Amino acid sequence: MDTLVQENREEDMVEKNSLFREAVFQLKGNKPAIVGFIIIISFIMMAFFSPWLTPFDPDIQDISIRKTAPFISSHILGTDDLGRDLLTRIIYGARISLVIGTFSVSISLSFGILIGLISGYYGGWVDRIVMRLIDIMLAFPYILLTIVIVAILGPSLTNAMLAIGISQIPQYARVVRASVLAEKENDYITAERSLGTSNFELMFKSILPNCIAPIFVQATLGIGDAILSSAALSFLGLGAQPPTAEWGLMIASSREFVTSAWWIVTFPGIAVLFTVLGFNLLADGLRDVLDPRMRD
Repeated sequence: MDTLVQENREEDMVEKNSLFREAVFQLKGNKPAIVGFIIIISFIMMAFFSPWLTPFDPDIQDISIRKTAPFISSHILGTDDLGRDLLTRIIYGARISLVIGTFSVSISLSFGILIGLISGYYGGWVDRIVMRLIDIMLAFPYILLTIVIVAILGPSLTNAMLAIGISQIPQYARVVRASVLAEKENDYITAERSLGTSNFELMFKSILPNCIAPIFVQATLGIGDAILSSAALSFLGLGAQPPTAEWGLMIASSREFVTSAWWIVTFPGIAVLFTVLGFNLLADGLRDVLDPRMRD
């Protein structure tokens, strides 16, 4: 029996390697996914090399050059109402937005995977109780639940990330649970269970690795959602606080200049748009490649 289980594992690994190579090949041919990947990499590089990409400080104010129009001076995208270089603040804002997305999704993944694994693996009354709690959370609109959590914790960037992470837990829990329910009925799981393999090993070493594909797709989408939600919270005054160079806060603080200095609002909005678009395009491409039902 041990030999049979080992052979099944080896065959499974060979099949996974083959599927991985096929997925990479298909992803290369998915133009929207490639565009999304390029956008994401561009913003990542912008965030990483931000101190070397601009000679200006994102928080230094110079009232004498306030609301300078773009493309007519050394300030390529112009300046805001306090004379701060707009391009510099957008570049530094990329760092904050990517940290928000990564940190929020990390929270959601950690708890969502654990909840989904336990619920799907044990089933029965455990599954019913967990899913009812998840349904209660899903009964609230996502952004409303996030606002409520931030209102309880207090307005700040850290609390906004925590609120976004907590609000996204139900999505990951349901995705993981669905994958676990399908995976735990496979023959190799039955064989390992008959050999006395512990529940912990079955869940985390046998089942979870085979649920990575849908989790990865959901996490990619989740980063874009977290960045957009953070911008919305900052716009409402519940996220980042001045003078932080965060895109949502930049839009909120300059909305009164829409007609007189359009660039102060427009360029941070474009940054949010392209970042979220990049993650959505990449996630759609990954879904098409990793989900057998989406293949022709």
